[in-house]
Amino acid sequence: MNVILLGAPGAGKGTQAEIISQKLGIPTISTGNILREAVKNGTEIGLKAKSYMDAGKLVPDEVIVGIVKERVAQDDCKNGFILDGMPRTIPQAEALVAQDVKIDKVVSIEIADAVIEERMTGRRVCASCGASYHVAANPPKTEGVCDSCGGELIIRKDDAPETVKNRLKVFHDETEPLKAFYQKMGIVAEVEGNQPIENATRDILAALER
Repeated sequence: MNVILLGAPGAGKGTQAEIISQKLGIPTISTGNILREAVKNGTEIGLKAKSYMDAGKLVPDEVIVGIVKERVAQDDCKNGFILDGMPRTIPQAEALVAQDVKIDKVVSIEIADAVIEERMTGRRVCASCGASYHVAANPPKTEGVCDSCGGELIIRKDDAPETVKNRLKVFHDETEPLKAFYQKMGIVAEVEGNQPIENATRDILAALER
């Protein structure tokens, strides 16, 4: 089954994608991870993407769609895949259709902006090993210090309050219309995002079976 997880930044798409991926035995394709990997490796596409990401802007369609098409053509996607963070815009969705990337189900994780702002501005990431924490939901044993490696915990640029507000605005302007795009195909299911992780997982799996 080829699945898209839709939802605002911080709605829990990444967490749910990992869990659903294990339960269904299909890979998660997170454009965020693919892009971050490219940025870390300093590849041509990575450097191109970095300038947009640092400014809190969307990476151009041709970069994203190219990366995704290559990825879904790999052997481990034969039985299905989960797209996390893609498509973000109607043109990207149309590009996926044009490139014959078939989607069976779109799960929209619904959550209020105020909840997301609280979630995201509280996130902390280890500068050394990349482990993530949250000041309220998942705090480290010692404030500002990674439990795993003792590295310094930092606020990622895209979790800073102003960037979060900007990202939410971009989501409402550009990504939210995707729901209507896929509703016309009759493949959208809505799931409440502001509930315990395991409850959201249960609802998503139930939606995928319908």
